[in-house]
Amino acid sequence: MSGDIAIVNLRWAMALVEGLVGSGVTRAVLSPGSRSTPLALAFLHHPLVRTWVQVDERSAAFFALGLAKADRQPVALVCTSGSAPANWFPAVIEAGYGKTPLILLTADRPPDLRDCGANQTIDQVGLFGSHVRASHELPAASATVPALAAVRRLAARVTDQSRWPLPGPVHINVPLHEPLVPAGDLPEWESATAPVSVSYPAMLPPQSEISVLVKELSGRPGLIVCGEDVYGEDFSGVLARLAEALSCPVLADPLANLRFGSHDRSHVLGGYDAFLRRDGFTENHRPEWVLRFGAMPVSKQLQRYLADCTAATTILVEPYGRWPDPLHQTRRLLRADPTSVCSMLLAQPLRSAPSSWLASFLEQERRAVALLGDVERPLEAEIIESLLKRMDSGSCLFSSNSMAIRDLDSFATGGNTALRIVGNRGASGIDGNVSTALGLAAGLGKPVTALFGDLAFYHDMNGLLAARGMNITLVVVNNDGGGIFGYLPQAGLADFERAWLTPTGLDFSLAARMYGLNYRRVENGADFDVAYAEALAHNGPDMIEVSVDREGSAARHRAYWAVVND
Repeated sequence: MSGDIAIVNLRWAMALVEGLVGSGVTRAVLSPGSRSTPLALAFLHHPLVRTWVQVDERSAAFFALGLAKADRQPVALVCTSGSAPANWFPAVIEAGYGKTPLILLTADRPPDLRDCGANQTIDQVGLFGSHVRASHELPAASATVPALAAVRRLAARVTDQSRWPLPGPVHINVPLHEPLVPAGDLPEWESATAPVSVSYPAMLPPQSEISVLVKELSGRPGLIVCGEDVYGEDFSGVLARLAEALSCPVLADPLANLRFGSHDRSHVLGGYDAFLRRDGFTENHRPEWVLRFGAMPVSKQLQRYLADCTAATTILVEPYGRWPDPLHQTRRLLRADPTSVCSMLLAQPLRSAPSSWLASFLEQERRAVALLGDVERPLEAEIIESLLKRMDSGSCLFSSNSMAIRDLDSFATGGNTALRIVGNRGASGIDGNVSTALGLAAGLGKPVTALFGDLAFYHDMNGLLAARGMNITLVVVNNDGGGIFGYLPQAGLADFERAWLTPTGLDFSLAARMYGLNYRRVENGADFDVAYAEALAHNGPDMIEVSVDREGSAARHRAYWAVVND
């Protein structure tokens, strides 16, 4: 009888996996555990599933997040019962806010073992609350034909829920009775149902709304602002034609992936974080309209500038059902596909703004970029210059949060090389960034460069176990603590160093040695350039630690901003 339970558990798990695979899920990340054995066996032995095993559940979840970011397709994540799935929580939050599809499969004790003191048992039903798109609990495992068919159907439904209308994580709690390991040979895979295909609509705005927009945009000075989003392949080209027709600048966040590439970038600006500090410019250049796509950009200067443009009509294009408007300025919201909106606007007779409007922004951009070459640049600017110079077309750069993404925003202003820049800006945490970058590299199947601050790197050193065999270069900018706080009011507090700066004093070369990374430590831009070239030539995991004088770096940042603001 007990052997029958183990086989029923496995067939139940196989039906669930079969339903997921039939809906397009072909990758899974597992962490070891006893209660999850049937699920692990089902994934490990499915001929169409590629599996990764990550020991630390928190790192595993962020690794799965990186895999899903690679192609925006759902990835399955499996762990045992108890506190194990709680370690997923930071990654689940990031996936939820970052619109990244994950399918969370938590093994659990059956209901008769809950609330009675059974070991490794917590309340897992609805564990992730509002941070998942949906939450399901399976009934007790059954090998009847109707039950197996039902679990396959649920798998297809869950896959769809992770993709649309708002991509994100979906939770399935899977209670399983013991025994968990079947005796003898495992059952053979046999497809019992046809794959389930789901198609999704193109979100088109009403023509009447486009007609209204034409009147609001034509002939008036305005701005197009693009934040992080998953834009279609044609978006960059269509957006460029719209900006040309309206004679307006495009202020593009680095994660919008519009600053780099062979598309027309003549209207795309990336140096605005510096020149929008010029009060004389911003006060005399207020747009009459702002057309926004995607999330709010990283730059605080851009956010402050937009916040001051209270008279402008803000139009937000957002197809997912969210309201990404922290400035509370949206006056017109279009639930529509960004590429479609641009194409439909271009089909109408548009009048351009006065030529002086665009010219003034382009001049400020040229000036800001030129002045960076006339001052003693922060070492971070030299690092980014080297990365952009040496990365091949089609390469991927992952940026962690805090100062890394802000320096990338400031100094990666644009170029002809087609690059993809990825970050975890859903919740903007510094946890799990190493694992996300490694999952991204595994999902893309090509070299990735990842830029970290020292605290972000420290937060996820466990994730380095997955670096074995990876072709990835980890660049750690070590200013010995939370350097970003040096630019914030907390820097003036008596307890600043102890409670906010938090220097660790760690020797990261020991971590590199423990996890098998090729390690180099540099202190200047020239040595970094040589080390980075060597890392790119090496087929394996590399770590370059860049020692940065925190106070000197902050002084050079401020000196550059002062020159631009002069």
